[in-house]
Amino acid sequence: MSVPLETALPAPPGPLTELWRDFRRNRGAIIGLTIVIALVLCALLADVIAPYSPSEQYREATLRAPSLEPIDGNRFLLGTDPVGRDVLSRLIHGTRLSLIIGLVSVGLSLSGGVMLGLLAGFFRGGVEFTIMRLMDIMLALPSLLLAVAVVAILGPGLANAMYAIAIVMLPHFVRLTRAAVIGELAKDYVNASRIAGASTPRLMFDTVLPNCAAPLIVQTTLGFSTAILDAAALGFLGLGAQPPTPEWGSMLASALEFIQSAWWVVTLPGLAILVSVLAFNLMGDGLRDALDPKLKQ
Repeated sequence: MSVPLETALPAPPGPLTELWRDFRRNRGAIIGLTIVIALVLCALLADVIAPYSPSEQYREATLRAPSLEPIDGNRFLLGTDPVGRDVLSRLIHGTRLSLIIGLVSVGLSLSGGVMLGLLAGFFRGGVEFTIMRLMDIMLALPSLLLAVAVVAILGPGLANAMYAIAIVMLPHFVRLTRAAVIGELAKDYVNASRIAGASTPRLMFDTVLPNCAAPLIVQTTLGFSTAILDAAALGFLGLGAQPPTPEWGSMLASALEFIQSAWWVVTLPGLAILVSVLAFNLMGDGLRDALDPKLKQ
């Protein structure tokens, strides 16, 4: 008795199933994803899991070392800062702030970079030359120096720091989008769409852009780590989030003079930055391996 072909062969896995199958082969990527999920949950539930308000000061417990012993009925598991604020609560709320900075900065940079990259890839000549030479000028400047210059023009503050970080990351998205678009324009399906009468906007957004999504997703993930680092650097220089905002870079700057006498006020924010950046980089590497057919094993 013959078995029908459609029942004998298993259904092919969907794109998301295949992506997860390839992604989970990378153990480092799974670790990074786990940490990122923990950071997101920590940011969403900061008001619930933080033991104290990040701005509340306990004058009787300034620069207390991490301990389980209560002080006037209050426990400071990770110690307190120079003005008596709970370090753990400030780190938890700083997680929310860092992820917001990354989300806004990467979102602005991605949207602007995709638009400019599409224009540079489709309209070769004067438009491409103008856009790409402007991006080359921006890349010629060190990223931190460019961010400092932008903040110096706009003024210090959290919002202006996010704009500066978005401008710093913009050339990477533009160049990546342009290279991907040029590669896709040489393929047969684009020529077939043109012959069928597709307009330029339809070719740009419906035909070509979806096929450029894989490298952009990877760059977006890696952009989060860059945004967190740049925000911490600007906060450390006093150009980002202003005190008493619980931002990791500003926490480092305010505790720098106590680096020898109170190690926790400097070490713990630095570890938070390190773990967050490492997690996003590991996850980005895993996505790159899963989305690029040449890197699949």
